[in-house]
Amino acid sequence: MCGYQNQWTVNVNWYLGGGGVHVLHNKTGHFIYVDSVYVKTFKEVAKLISPLTMVPMSGCLSFQYQRSEEDGNLFSVYTRDTLGHYQELWRAGTESQEDYSATLGEWIPVQVDLKAPYSVQVVFEVAFNSPRGGHVVVDDITFSPEFCSIETEPIFDPSIASCDFESGFCFYTQDVGLSWRRVSVKPNIFKNGDHTTGAGSFLLAHSRLGPRSGYVSRVFSPTLPGNMKYCLRFYFSLRGFNQTEQALTVYLLQQSGKQEKIWTQAERSREIWIAADVTFQTSVPAKMVFVSTCRSFWDCGSVALDDISLKLGDCELTAGLLLSPLPAHCDFEVGFCGYSQEKRGDAGDWQRRRGPTPTSYTGPRGDHTTGLGYYVHIEASPMLPGQNVRLQSRPIRGTRGPQCLQFYYHMYGSGSGMLRVLANKNGEDVLLWQQSSEQSITWLKAQVEYQSDTRHQIVFEAIRGSVTSDIAIDDIILEGGPCPETEIRATVGSSNEIE
Repeated sequence: MCGYQNQWTVNVNWYLGGGGVHVLHNKTGHFIYVDSVYVKTFKEVAKLISPLTMVPMSGCLSFQYQRSEEDGNLFSVYTRDTLGHYQELWRAGTESQEDYSATLGEWIPVQVDLKAPYSVQVVFEVAFNSPRGGHVVVDDITFSPEFCSIETEPIFDPSIASCDFESGFCFYTQDVGLSWRRVSVKPNIFKNGDHTTGAGSFLLAHSRLGPRSGYVSRVFSPTLPGNMKYCLRFYFSLRGFNQTEQALTVYLLQQSGKQEKIWTQAERSREIWIAADVTFQTSVPAKMVFVSTCRSFWDCGSVALDDISLKLGDCELTAGLLLSPLPAHCDFEVGFCGYSQEKRGDAGDWQRRRGPTPTSYTGPRGDHTTGLGYYVHIEASPMLPGQNVRLQSRPIRGTRGPQCLQFYYHMYGSGSGMLRVLANKNGEDVLLWQQSSEQSITWLKAQVEYQSDTRHQIVFEAIRGSVTSDIAIDDIILEGGPCPETEIRATVGSSNEIE
C-alpha cells in the first residue's frame, strides 16, 4: 500500500482490490476501496492515511476515484499535522463530475494543491450515512513538486521576518525616533553579550535620561499575509536596575491601524536571555510590533531583543528540534541525549542543571536554549586542581567530507581551567578545539570543522583550575558539510594529524 495505512474500525475499512481494467489507462492493476455494506450507525468513517511528509513540501496532489451513491457518502481529503489538527484540501461533489458520467467504471481525475511547510499526513476520508451508502474507489495517487495551476501562489517564506541583527536590522523598521539601537558587547565578565554568538549584535531599547511618562520604543516587522498560522520565537533580556513587568509587549498591527496584543513579558530575570514562543493567527495582513514602554523615569528598564525567528504553523510543531536522534545533537532539556560520563581517570561528573550554579560569581545564570532550561556543567569546588571530567557522545560514523560541530560554552569564574573538544578514535584522542581561563559572563558560540574517515566519538573534557573555575556547555549540534564561518579546521585521519 506504498506506506499508506488504513485506520481500522469495526465496520468500515479500506481494502486493496484489483484485477479490473483501468478505463483511462486501459490496463489491469490494483486499487483501494471502501464499501458501506457493513455500516451500522449514522456517519461511520473510514480513513486512509499517508506517511508523514518531509519538511517543507508543496506541489500538486493527484489521484483518481470512482464513487457510487453520491447522496449516501461524503468523500473528502484532508491534511493532518502532528498535533492532530485537520485542514480540508478537497471534497467530492457534483461539480467535480460534470464532465464525467456516473456510470460504474468511470474514473474521475482530481488535482489539488498541497502546501505543507511542516510535516503532515494526507487523509482520504469517507463518511457513510447507511449500509446503502455505496462505495468509493481510489487509485493512482501521485505527487508533483510543481503546483497544479500556474496561478497558485507559492508558500509564503516567513524567514523574511527572522533576524539575528548581526548585519543590520534585516527587514525591520522603526519609528522616526530610532529608539531601538543595534549594539554589541565584547565578551567580558560584567555584561552579557548577544544571544547568537555571545560576541555579536542585538537590539537595545535604551531608556533615556528623563524620558517622558509613557515613552514608547517600537520596531516593526515586514508585513505578514493573513489567513495563516505562525510560530514566533525571540529572545529578550532585561537590563539596568529598574526591571518591571510588561516592559516588552508584542502586537499585531493591521493596515487599518487596529492592534492586537499577542504577548507580554512577565519574566523578570536579570541579564539572562529568555526565549519566548508565541503561536498566533491573523485573518488579514499585519505586522508584528515589538514595543518597549517606559511608564516613568523610575519605572523604565532597558530591554534587549535578539534572534527573532518566524515559522509557519503551531509552535508545538517545531518544539524540540534539537532533540534529534543524531549522535551528537543535544540541548539537555530532557536528559543527556546519549552522551555518557567517561569514568576512566576522571574525578567528577558533568552535572545537568537548571538556573544558576551553587557557587556565587561563577557559572551561568540560565541555559542558552531558553534561559529557563537545562545545561551541563562541572562544579569545580569539590575537585582538585588539574583533575578532569569527560563527556562523550555515542559513536559517530566516519565520512570523507567535512563535518561542523557547533556548541555554546560558558567559562565564568576566576581561573576557569580549560575546556577541550576531542575526537576519540579507537581509544586515541585528537584535539579539535580548546579554550582556557575565564572568558565571559555570557554564553559564547564555538564551532569547529573537522574530518574523520573512521568511526569516532566527540569528547568534551573539562579540566579544573581554581575553586571557582566552573565550566558549562549547551546546545550541541553536529552537521555534515563545512562550517559557515570556520574558526578551526582539523583532520582526524589514520595518522591522527591536525591540519
